[in-house]
Amino acid sequence: MTNRVWGVSRHDLVEPGGDVSRARRLQSRKHHAVGWPIAGLIVLAMVGLVMFGVATSRVGTEAGAFGAIIALLPVGVVVAAIVWMDRWEPEPPMLMLGAFLWGAGGATACSLLLNNTSISVSNALFGADSRFFLAAIMAPLVEEAAKALFVFALWWRRRSEFNGLVDGVVYAALTAAGFAFTENILYFGKAFADGGLGGPWLMVFVLRGVLAPFSHPLFTAMFGIAVGLAASRARTRAAQVGYLVAGYLAAVLLHAVWNSATFLGGTEFINVYFLIMVPIFLGTFALVVWQRKREQRIVIEQLPKLERAGLIARSEMEMLASLTGRQGWRRKVRSRSGSQAAKSVRDYQIAVTELAFLQHRAEAGRTTSAARRARREKLIEDLKQARRSAAGRQEAIQTARIKINELTRGVPKPGSPQPPQRPRRPQAPPPRSRD
Repeated sequence: MTNRVWGVSRHDLVEPGGDVSRARRLQSRKHHAVGWPIAGLIVLAMVGLVMFGVATSRVGTEAGAFGAIIALLPVGVVVAAIVWMDRWEPEPPMLMLGAFLWGAGGATACSLLLNNTSISVSNALFGADSRFFLAAIMAPLVEEAAKALFVFALWWRRRSEFNGLVDGVVYAALTAAGFAFTENILYFGKAFADGGLGGPWLMVFVLRGVLAPFSHPLFTAMFGIAVGLAASRARTRAAQVGYLVAGYLAAVLLHAVWNSATFLGGTEFINVYFLIMVPIFLGTFALVVWQRKREQRIVIEQLPKLERAGLIARSEMEMLASLTGRQGWRRKVRSRSGSQAAKSVRDYQIAVTELAFLQHRAEAGRTTSAARRARREKLIEDLKQARRSAAGRQEAIQTARIKINELTRGVPKPGSPQPPQRPRRPQAPPPRSRD
């Protein structure tokens, strides 16, 4: 990596250390920041193992193992599609893993307990034949609430992770993918237990693994879209609640329509599949692609401001403006300096993207000054650390002296009226993107 790319200047200095008590407090915060997520993942993994044990106890160990192996095929396709959606601003891997584990363990456990209660209630109300009530009404209400719980909790505690629709869809789809994975183990395992390799498991696999691998992610994506809108568009608490309730109801409605269609069978089910579910899936996919393009435009718009603030080098702007440019940059670094340096470049690119989104939200007046300042400081430190790691030198911190005032120009103060929009002067066209 040359100095031209990383642009180390003589002004780069290492910040002086604080007192011992402050250092201990910072170290304690780091331990908590790392320790709690790991503890949560361990708990979720244990719950997932318990749910796998429940599944095997219902269909048998051999059938459960067969169902788990077959269930890996559709879930692999779904997770790969979710990762593809999240390429511009990849979410933290631990949170993504947590979302999947919650769906596979926590959400299925909650659904199992509540569905058992629903069976008792429905039997008391409707007698023995209550399958439609359970499948078309109770199951969508219970299962969508269980899957949405993780996404809601994450939005409530870490709203900075949600920059738009894509982030909400990613977390919602991952929880649903984990839920569908455990559910498929039961379905595939039961079909195998009923007839072995010559039994109905292949038909069940075609229905759930080929025709509808994205069914659960599509249902819960409605709530993910609502969370993304609540994080990026809602200005009041009432608007946020409205988005979340509407998203949950949309997920329940889609789930109910799908489950109801399974009772129709034959031509009616195919009609529901192609006339309702496929268009909604394609529309959601188009919405995600459009949102990815919007994220790219936001990054391109903010790159000149980050360059003037001394956070990126002018020579990096074109490479940061497109996914192909970023990938090419990482490939070159990997071939010259190894995979660790390429990973540091990737971390640097993510920090730049997050800073661009933060600046965009600040200019739109959608973040408080205190939250913005804390988030900006963390992202700048992440950016510095990535430079140090890639360049292999402690002094490789920034391109020039950081000028924070370049980022605060034009940012409205909390509670101040928004200035009238003026026509912008013609500017030089941004770097062209091949994405």
